[in-house]
Amino acid sequence: QVHLVESGGGLVQPGGSLRLSCTASETIFGIYVAGWYRQAPGKQRELVAAITEIGVTNYADSVKGRFAISRDHAKNTVYLQMNSLKAEDTAVYYCAAGFDATNPNNYWGQGTQVTVSS
Repeated sequence: QVHLVESGGGLVQPGGSLRLSCTASETIFGIYVAGWYRQAPGKQRELVAAITEIGVTNYADSVKGRFAISRDHAKNTVYLQMNSLKAEDTAVYYCAAGFDATNPNNYWGQGTQVTVSS
């Protein structure tokens, strides 16, 4: 069973930046698609960024130009760099991995809270 552990969430002011990390218990990010989802209170979980095993990335329209997903194979880690944060980015962010590039949902982390507020 693959375990994913997120870190890096917290409270940040509007316009600020955060970097989330997701470390896997096994070497999987060269095999699976990795993704970052988020879920805000009262809303459905949405995929905000994904990176395929060959490094192709895609983003939700709401975060394009502000968020960047990347990975470090040597560290079994995927990152989500979030810049120019807005209040509407407030959510629990989940790391996930799977085979489907549009919905990589076979394995999940426990989630990390990101709050954007002044």
